[in-house]
Amino acid sequence: MGDGVDNGRRRFLTTATSVVGAVGTVFTAVPFISYWQPSARALAAGAPVEANFGKLEPGKRLTVEWRGKPVWLVRRTAAMIEAIRSDDGAVEDPNSVEEQQPAYCKNGLRSIKEEMFIAVGICTHLGCSPTFKPDVGDVTVGVEGWKGGFFCPCHGSRFDLAGRVYKGVPAPINLEVPSHYYINDTTVLIGEDKKEA
Repeated sequence: MGDGVDNGRRRFLTTATSVVGAVGTVFTAVPFISYWQPSARALAAGAPVEANFGKLEPGKRLTVEWRGKPVWLVRRTAAMIEAIRSDDGAVEDPNSVEEQQPAYCKNGLRSIKEEMFIAVGICTHLGCSPTFKPDVGDVTVGVEGWKGGFFCPCHGSRFDLAGRVYKGVPAPINLEVPSHYYINDTTVLIGEDKKEA
């Protein structure tokens, strides 16, 4: 009767094999599943960015990086604001109808605070970065009656100091205004809307 099967030993080996297989599956799955999670670098690249504009002089621009893109902060003077308001007839979308800004910036100045303009510094035509040309009558823009704004040297698109695109240029829409809110009088958080309490 040496052919007897030891059922206890069989159960033990089956259980041990199952446990070892389960442990192996977990060790194999963990790296695979963790691969789906964004890296710390990716999380940081998409995170909101704080910008302090306390030392930004009127009429000047500050550039910060958000999501790998240049974001401009322009402290506008009273004369710049007046030039924007007098340019409504020359721009494609004077009332910011296109969805290129959050609802709280859907106005003629495309901003929360009149004196502060915040925009992604990438031309909406083919992605070049326009140059800041704030001086009235700047002849390097090649346009008579230039009131200040942004000029894209790649294909000649022009935007006013509210990032509104002028009529008759290659760029089809205004510069993008990112989500943002003011933390205090000199600091803005770019890339996030203010959460209501």
